[in-house]
Amino acid sequence: MRVNTMAEMMMNGETPEILFWVGCAGSFDQRAQKITKAFAAILDRVGYKYAILGKEEACTGDPARRAGNEFLFQMMAYQNIRLLNGYGIKKIVTTCPHCFNTLKNEYPELGGAYDVIHHTTLLQQLIDEGRIKLKEGGSFKGKKIVYHDSCYLGRANEIYEAPRKVLEALDAELVEMKRCRSNGLCCGAGGAQMFKEDEPGTKRINIERTDEALDTGTAFIAAACPFCNTMLTDGVKNRGKENEVEVLDVAEMIAASME
Repeated sequence: MRVNTMAEMMMNGETPEILFWVGCAGSFDQRAQKITKAFAAILDRVGYKYAILGKEEACTGDPARRAGNEFLFQMMAYQNIRLLNGYGIKKIVTTCPHCFNTLKNEYPELGGAYDVIHHTTLLQQLIDEGRIKLKEGGSFKGKKIVYHDSCYLGRANEIYEAPRKVLEALDAELVEMKRCRSNGLCCGAGGAQMFKEDEPGTKRINIERTDEALDTGTAFIAAACPFCNTMLTDGVKNRGKENEVEVLDVAEMIAASME
């Protein structure tokens, strides 16, 4: 794929409508790279003028702050803010709720104030504007889809409707888990849990959450976070259901259903 970087655009005297913040998972994790490609493909199809930072993009510092290393977080944040302000960035979209939360809510006090939106919100806007056109009778038509609320998108930022509205546009049957929306259960990856050993207990949290999703009899588990995607995919594999239930990002589902 040919994706413009900010440096290339500035050299050509152009400015993007939006900066796509890819994030560590979206850049380096093989599974999450598919989500990045799907979202970039959607932006290309609708003719959205966007750019990425490419090799200039560094981690937002979210995992460092969640794990308690405030000094490292601030060091990383200042470095990113200097870069973003240097490019005169005003609007950012990201496919990762962790990046979204950090850029939107934690960077302003360090001097980085931007209009930050999550990719599900942008997808809803593009569908509402008629810029995203979906195929009649796509591959999800009539299928059961259950949506898992990411902690940093749901409880932390109260974004519940946008991802659901996007999924409803697929003409599928949207079902809910017992614990959803403001009562949703963490997949286990939040707060740096993804990077450390389990604490003593009888059941892993991602298995608990996956079981709730499987109990709905769904064919697809929709996520809007690369970390949630990993944890739920592991849960589905643990239950031996990977041939019956697929875990997909909302962007992947839209990309597969566009005209």
